[in-house]
Amino acid sequence: MTNKTALITGGSRGIGFGIAIELAKARFNLAINGVRPQAAVQPILDGLKAFGIKVVYAQGDVSKKEDRENILRTIEAEFGQLNVLVNNAGIAPKERKDILETSEESFEYVMDINLKGPYFLTQLFANHMVEQKKQNLAFECCIINVSSISATVASVNRGEYCISKAGIAMATKLWAVRLGEFNIPVYEIQPGIIKTDMTSAVKEKYDKLFAEGIAIQKRWGLPEDIGKVAAAMATGMMPYSTGQVVQVDGGMTTQRL
Repeated sequence: MTNKTALITGGSRGIGFGIAIELAKARFNLAINGVRPQAAVQPILDGLKAFGIKVVYAQGDVSKKEDRENILRTIEAEFGQLNVLVNNAGIAPKERKDILETSEESFEYVMDINLKGPYFLTQLFANHMVEQKKQNLAFECCIINVSSISATVASVNRGEYCISKAGIAMATKLWAVRLGEFNIPVYEIQPGIIKTDMTSAVKEKYDKLFAEGIAIQKRWGLPEDIGKVAAAMATGMMPYSTGQVVQVDGGMTTQRL
């Protein structure tokens, strides 16, 4: 695994950082993407380097074409190739509002980062992976989309977020079908309620819901729960499962009587 490289968008915090740690343990070199200045994330990068891997920071906003192209150039310059793309970066609406009141500005803001960005970042790196495959049929690569149970579970006070994640779910299917001829698997992880900075504002609400049994496993999900699933996908432990979705939600979406 020492020669393989993974790009993780939003990889310096939350779920993305949980994925980065597990891939670092699996000996992947890492390109960590984020929008913060490198100085702000340098301690995170240094911590990942402690696993004995190469780590670079590919700064950029995935919703912007120029930034996506700069991310690709950084990876080509530092590593030469990419084996695993993890589309993880995502945002919640700045304000949770009922869908009767949501603004177009909020809708566009969320959709640009959560859906348009990863869709076209995948297009960019899928073409890169296809070229690698044409040069070497043994080249191993895959794409992992991190969406949410909100792809199927409706939350009427953040409709734009749900729609963006439902779009990612369809994008997973589309890319799995399109890249099938090149033997490039595409996977999706749908996290449930995960303890991150994004959910910190609603901790009390979900503490109560877990105690009441909202999930079969009565605890918060952790970033490493997602990371372990991503590592299984990235290391080739799911070779015959392209297009598949793994729900990491403690059984929350399992129908019960």
